Amino acid sequence: MTLKVTDLCIARGGIPVLTGVNFTLAPGAALILRGPNGSGKTTLLRTLAGLQPPLGGRIEAPPESLVYAGHADGIKQVLSVAENLTFWARVFGRRDIDAALAAFELAPLADRAAGTLSAGQKRRLGLARLLVTGRPVWLLDEPTVSLDAHATALFAAAVRAHLAEGGSALIATHIDLGLAEAAALDVAPLRARAPAPDDFDGVFA
Repeated sequence: MTLKVTDLCIARGGIPVLTGVNFTLAPGAALILRGPNGSGKTTLLRTLAGLQPPLGGRIEAPPESLVYAGHADGIKQVLSVAENLTFWARVFGRRDIDAALAAFELAPLADRAAGTLSAGQKRRLGLARLLVTGRPVWLLDEPTVSLDAHATALFAAAVRAHLAEGGSALIATHIDLGLAEAAALDVAPLRARAPAPDDFDGVFA
């Protein structure tokens, strides 16, 4: 499934953040979003995921092909690791969670309540949700936060396996995931011009 973005303009709080965003993410490909903090990477991912509308431009991809993983892990604290994954699998019409447990080495923790996990373990569980969705296009915002080197390697391996199966990934990250085949998009040059202080109408356009 191909994600194509054409002349996209996005905003945060009504103020334009990025303009003229263009890229194509083909099956089997990864694209790394680069740029300093506050440059618009999260806003771009949230817009692509359908969590907020764009100001202009086109996003071409069936909504049911996309899955977004943001800063929150999206887990239910009172449920066990296995129950969390089972819940999300059923949301997406699926049942098998074994591959997700194995990919992120969560099988020994399957019966543990999510609320008792460490920050890194919770992050691994949050990322394991990606594997139970069955969706081909992953939109990932700083996915390695709270992960140690070994868990980061597990995540990178999961991404490589996803790409090998024809999936794709758009990843905002500041670290090197070792994805030699991944292209990069620096959003810094795409920053929108800030509205003049007296441009009241422009801010809320």
